[in-house]
Amino acid sequence: MKLIVGLGNVGRKYEKTRHNVGFQVLDLLLQRANGEGGKERFDGRVTEVLIGSERVMLLWPHTLMNRSGQSVQLAAGFYQIPPSELLVVCDDFNLPLGKLRLRSQGSAGGQRGLEDIIRRLGTEEISRLRVGIGPVPEHWDAADFVLGKFGPSDLTIVSDAIQRAAEAAECWAMHGIESAMNGFNGAS
Repeated sequence: MKLIVGLGNVGRKYEKTRHNVGFQVLDLLLQRANGEGGKERFDGRVTEVLIGSERVMLLWPHTLMNRSGQSVQLAAGFYQIPPSELLVVCDDFNLPLGKLRLRSQGSAGGQRGLEDIIRRLGTEEISRLRVGIGPVPEHWDAADFVLGKFGPSDLTIVSDAIQRAAEAAECWAMHGIESAMNGFNGAS
């Protein structure tokens, strides 16, 4: 079994914000797999889907972004999913809007949810799929930017990026991180 975690914040005021791209990718994965809404468990919402022939748990942490590792640690521990079978989908304001970047390991790069997951699991060897939401405009606070909504001119780019990110996550689940990186890194 594999685990795909989409990072975001819970609540109406956070819906469709830049910081919730991870939730949007999971919502699309659920739809594409004809899955059901899921259950409230592990300080989040979790549901199982089939991607190809792979059993995959989808997890939307409800702990707020900076404590996402708490939810991931609980779910991964319960299902005995090692970090090598985990993919974290998150936003990245250091990447241009719509650009995707997959990595099999590395630092959190300033993404606080990913940072908490790395800290709680005790390893940087966690696959991650970053979806570009940047750059942060000059004279903007980064926190205000990520918690803001996309402008009308960005919606087509964002919708396409979410679609490609879901495809990249499916590729990861079925064929592994190397195949996903080769097929989707840098695509925009």
